[in-house]
Amino acid sequence: MKYKLNFRILIPILLLSIISIVTIYSALTYTSSSLGNLALKQAIWYLIGWILVGLLIHFKNEYFYQQTWLLYILGNILLVLLLFFGTPINNSRCWFTIPGIGSFQPSEFMKIFLMLALATLIHNFRSDYDNPTLKEEFLFLIKSLGIVLLPSILTFLQPDTGAVFIYLVIYFSMMFVSGLRFRWFIGGFSVFIAMILGFLYLYFYQQALFISIFGSSIFYRLERIFNWSQGSGLQLENAMAAIGSAGLFGHGYNQTPIYFPESSTDFIFAVYASNFGFVGVILLVGIILYLDIQILLLTRKKIEDTNKYIIAGILGMLAFQQIQNIGMTVGILPITGITLPFVSYGGSSLLSYMLLVGFLLNISVKKNRTYKYK
Repeated sequence: MKYKLNFRILIPILLLSIISIVTIYSALTYTSSSLGNLALKQAIWYLIGWILVGLLIHFKNEYFYQQTWLLYILGNILLVLLLFFGTPINNSRCWFTIPGIGSFQPSEFMKIFLMLALATLIHNFRSDYDNPTLKEEFLFLIKSLGIVLLPSILTFLQPDTGAVFIYLVIYFSMMFVSGLRFRWFIGGFSVFIAMILGFLYLYFYQQALFISIFGSSIFYRLERIFNWSQGSGLQLENAMAAIGSAGLFGHGYNQTPIYFPESSTDFIFAVYASNFGFVGVILLVGIILYLDIQILLLTRKKIEDTNKYIIAGILGMLAFQQIQNIGMTVGILPITGITLPFVSYGGSSLLSYMLLVGFLLNISVKKNRTYKYK
């Protein structure tokens, strides 16, 4: 049977890949030569990514749903090993170094494993209970929270707070479409706000206690986040200056006017905006919105519930990262180190996104069927 490709998803991904490689090449002006040609590396990662998409199309989503718990356990084992054998970079142990290849970041793939685990859990719960009681829903929520808290704690210890935020966004996105009673979301949101307020109280008024509980590394990372409101710091100030001076059409390709750190990763949007100006930004945002809308429209197809939960996780994750990355670059959101999907440089992150593209392509041509995954 001939496989029909969904070009409404493929075309924006292809456009984003071109924008990514071109912008990363422009960012090489202010990138350390010791890192090599990141634009060429990104092109290679994209090539590998498309190969992975082809393999996933061959195996189909059901194969991965059936391996959910094995993948979830593997992901958590890798997160544990990072704490002991990870390569320290900027006071974090988020990467394994593979000689001759580069670095590998398990948390990027943990996002996928977490989506699979939650989708399988929700699907099986809905298969077992047509009209669950409050007690049954409560026990389900406890189980699902345990699934998301384990990798969240392990990732927080690295520390990689940006990835933890993404895990939580995935969780709430998928729970929101799971059919649970709305009162759980009101209660959960209230508890979450209370925890955040308690956390901030310790940070602002009990700093010695905060450091003794969470450590000095977390304290100084929070300082960096809260400094965004004053627009302070070389990175943010220079990025905003580059964007603000770009005008309608920008300074021109490969003409980033000022240096700022992480120009090929966290602040790739500033490089693009400074090169191509307001018109270029409208084009990029338009492509991103078009992709998100096409992913959302997949939910209108007659597909099994498991795939709908996966779509919710993917869309929630992408939207959060897109808003957060662009927002922090222009100074309206805190700097969290969250990259721009499909555009920022990064082998592990890009490969994880391409795997999700494979999931989406399979879903777009999948007919509705009933499964129960264990």
